[in-house]
Amino acid sequence: MTGLTRSQPDPGSVESLYPFLYSDTSDLPAVLEEVRRSTVAKAGEITELRRVISARDGGRLMACAADAAARFAAGGRLLAFGNGGSATDAQQLATLFLNPGGTARPLPALGLANDTSVVTALCNDIGVDVIFARQVAAFGRAGDIAVGLSTSGNSDNLLRAFDEASRRGLLTIGLAGYGGGKMAELDSIDYLFVAPSSSVHRIQEAQTTVYHVLWELTLAALDEPGGPGGPGGRDARDQPDRAEVVR
Repeated sequence: MTGLTRSQPDPGSVESLYPFLYSDTSDLPAVLEEVRRSTVAKAGEITELRRVISARDGGRLMACAADAAARFAAGGRLLAFGNGGSATDAQQLATLFLNPGGTARPLPALGLANDTSVVTALCNDIGVDVIFARQVAAFGRAGDIAVGLSTSGNSDNLLRAFDEASRRGLLTIGLAGYGGGKMAELDSIDYLFVAPSSSVHRIQEAQTTVYHVLWELTLAALDEPGGPGGPGGRDARDQPDRAEVVR
């Protein structure tokens, strides 16, 4: 291959992400040093992104958690949804609330991308744009919580689900990346948390941090003295009918 120029890897390919693994060099120490530098750089990126989100959205995360805690204390449930990798994150979010482990209290939550029969039936019979909105319409009630995750913020089926959830009186929470995409233009999202990055990997890592923090803050709001579910507070049995709990 002497005299030939090595072609540049396609953007987003494995070669572009880890070029040191596909170089022509056989210098193992040099490759290991590149691995170290790459790892340190990526860790630095996500640490800085988390810092930015914390500084910008810390107060809003606390307010969002307080609102979510009030919904849970009144008997509300959490409905989580997303596409692809975000569907996996939505399921992890739902599992975190429903089955946190240890002594943490479980809270009712479900992932709307998990039932393959429902999802494929809606995709086949109507279209992918309705797979979450139809489930929100079927399961969602005033006083519930809808959480949608997207890296781009442009998923049409999330936009429709948020509109449906807002119309039915659910608390709506969105997690997006880049600049927020079309989700940032919606009036139907009560709380939108944007990870300002163009890297899908860093966005998803930051979103994972956001919903773990949201979970912790929600539990803290529920358990604090005088809080909706804590000592001296009002638990679900003392709350008005769920239909009366509106935004």
